[in-house]
Amino acid sequence: MSHIPATTELVIFDMDGLLINSEPFWKQAEKEVFGELGITLTDDLLRQVMGFRLNEVVQHWYNFQPWPNPDFILTEKTVLDTVKHLIANHADAMPGVHQILAALHKKGIRMALASSSYMELIDLVTDKLGIKSYFEYIRSAQNEPYGKPHPGIFLSVAQWCKVNPLNCVVIEDAVNGVIAAKAARMFCIAIPDEASFNDKRFSLADMKLKSLADIKV
Repeated sequence: MSHIPATTELVIFDMDGLLINSEPFWKQAEKEVFGELGITLTDDLLRQVMGFRLNEVVQHWYNFQPWPNPDFILTEKTVLDTVKHLIANHADAMPGVHQILAALHKKGIRMALASSSYMELIDLVTDKLGIKSYFEYIRSAQNEPYGKPHPGIFLSVAQWCKVNPLNCVVIEDAVNGVIAAKAARMFCIAIPDEASFNDKRFSLADMKLKSLADIKV
């Protein structure tokens, strides 16, 4: 078990791949949609965009391999609709989600959610898992000028909650999220998936664990 700092006033959670096992569905949707546009995406390539906003994902793959007559808005919508369908029908909470949220709530530690996903997907996930009421504030990077690894979303959450960034803990599963958290001067706990666990870039985090269940409040 690993303790969060005693000075913690606010814990900020990422969502995809941390609270819900949505990353496989994002990968499936991107492979399907971009495959129809002529781009073959591997799991290794898809790790490059973990933590990106969807509009940034679409732009990234267009820059990687442009397709004719691009309609970025339609491509975003197609990916999002595919992911929403998959999550609604197949996704489950990650291990330790309900336990950590209940433990923080019992201790009186405030919680927020900061996700690169669109609000409609955040609403779907938090409703599906029955966890929305735990979060004092929910922020989508859709409302930020820049997505992760820019620290803007975490700083916006801290500002709204009136908490010093130095007293915030961010829990993330993606390298881009870890970079964003440390750029915001926040304590960061990384919980990478098994395939990414040994990625040396996670050394940027203050703590690296295998599951939310390993966090001691």
